[in-house]
Amino acid sequence: MAQDQSYSEMLGIWQRLLAALLANAADLGHLETSRAKLAALFSKATDITTQQAALKASKQESSQQIKQIATDGRRLATLLRSGVKEHYGPKAEKLTEFGVQPFRGRKAKDPVVPAPAPAAPAGHQS
Repeated sequence: MAQDQSYSEMLGIWQRLLAALLANAADLGHLETSRAKLAALFSKATDITTQQAALKASKQESSQQIKQIATDGRRLATLLRSGVKEHYGPKAEKLTEFGVQPFRGRKAKDPVVPAPAPAAPAGHQS
């Protein structure tokens, strides 16, 4: 039996084995204790698989809800920051308290210094 089979494949194999053991219970009475143990494990595994599927669906729903909340929250936070900026003014240092960068003007550009003209070649006199 391969180790890389999925749980659903494994459960299918167990289910078929249990059905065959039940059908031949008269011949295989000495395996009844082990068959009952496997049946109990099969039951637990199917219950857990069902629970896992329900939790997965719940997780997906929760993920969608948090995504919507994040979108709404970002919009509201942007609106509030704009309101704070409007109230205090775009240059107020108080804006940093709200996570807003105050306008501090543009940096002056470095003046362009012209490159020195190349020197005339020396040494050629007539």
